[in-house]
Amino acid sequence: MIRLVIVDDHEMVRAGIRGGLPDDIEEVGEAADVAGAVQTIARTDPDVVLLDVHLPGGNAQEVLRQCHGSYRFLALSVSDAAEDVIAVVRLGARGYVTKDITADELADAIRKVAVGDAVFSPRLAGFVLDAFTGSAAASDDELDRLTARERDVMRLIARGYTYRETAEELFLSVKTVETHMSAVLRKLQLSNRRELARWAQGRGL
Repeated sequence: MIRLVIVDDHEMVRAGIRGGLPDDIEEVGEAADVAGAVQTIARTDPDVVLLDVHLPGGNAQEVLRQCHGSYRFLALSVSDAAEDVIAVVRLGARGYVTKDITADELADAIRKVAVGDAVFSPRLAGFVLDAFTGSAAASDDELDRLTARERDVMRLIARGYTYRETAEELFLSVKTVETHMSAVLRKLQLSNRRELARWAQGRGL
């Protein structure tokens, strides 16, 4: 039996993951923010931690730092951006999957991480390989100006999502998405979504 802790700030996501777990994976705890994650992990001593990348009170990187690499982590996110993947892997995550993964694929990823294997899709594996062979580009100063949530919004809008579709994907209100987009355009000194799409495409986002 694989003992699993689920860390995600959306209860519906946690419930969906719980409902899709097979008999050989047991959820022994869950948390919705950084502080709760650290406490739950220490209390339950799981085999695998399924860790959302963006959390209230910090992010997955803070959880990884505080847990000192003692546990096996599988990162979970709506984002498939290189900087998010590389950041958590550098701090010890054994894998990274996106939230469009199926229940069976997620269970298989948890099993692999539990025995020490690394789990990445081919696209994400390329990011990791580039980063650790020294060919990844240096940190993008412009991208670093954005908050984690602004990056999430920016990537979806740049890919052609509407404000409403972006809001539904990220569990935000349309007004909040609009506010984030205004901040993104201002910080990147861009005028509209078309310019944003070109900017993102040029960085492989």
